[in-house]
Amino acid sequence: MDLRQQYHAFKTIVLKEFLRFIRIWPQTVVPPAVTMGLYFIIFGNLIGRRIGEMGGQPYIDFIVPGLILMSVINNAYSNVVSSFFSSKFHRHIEEMVVSPTPNYVILTGFIAGGVARGLVVGVVVTGVSMFFTELRIHHFGVMLVVVLLTATLFALGGFINGIYARTFDAISIVPTFILTPLTYLGGVFYSIDMLPGFWQQASLANPILYMINAFRYGLVGVSDIPIGTALGIIIAFVVVLYLFALRLLNRGVGIRH
Repeated sequence: MDLRQQYHAFKTIVLKEFLRFIRIWPQTVVPPAVTMGLYFIIFGNLIGRRIGEMGGQPYIDFIVPGLILMSVINNAYSNVVSSFFSSKFHRHIEEMVVSPTPNYVILTGFIAGGVARGLVVGVVVTGVSMFFTELRIHHFGVMLVVVLLTATLFALGGFINGIYARTFDAISIVPTFILTPLTYLGGVFYSIDMLPGFWQQASLANPILYMINAFRYGLVGVSDIPIGTALGIIIAFVVVLYLFALRLLNRGVGIRH
């Protein structure tokens, strides 16, 4: 398969993934916007007025970046894990694997679909946030790079979860018991400067902390973590997970029985 054919295969997978979630937008795009709107009302306007400022910013401005990124993380992850597991369950993936399409094109196509859903939902949630506060983007380039890398990282996580999952229940275990706790403890609602010394150090082991702080730096110019360190860690995770997911796909893990 030459490069032109690989491009058409990649475009086909991405288009399939994009149409898959956009056709059911009331189930994929609207719920995160409603949920985050409630967060903005309760934590931003009602509770935030009593808290005042955090990190030198009004509390609602402080939590907006984390809430936007949280919606990107959840949707990039859930899109890929559900799509890939459905392909396994209905045995569509076997047609792809036995075709001449290289595995890295299949993997990248699924990941691009997850990134697309994460970005669409992120843009919608950002629009909702503008009803509650006036956003002034501090560094658009940093913000864009971080959101793309984060969506890619969690789309890869969803792909790996989809490979190992054997039942529909298994695809909800990681989001429920790992992803959600790490997200809520990743500094969405507070600065780690508020924590005692031990818990500050423990928080540094949470990779989501680096993503939220780097995104917050791009949006409002505030971060608990040096931006270079945060970007380096995110890129390292993306490379490691991509190579791991590609190795699993090459070996047929979860596909060959």
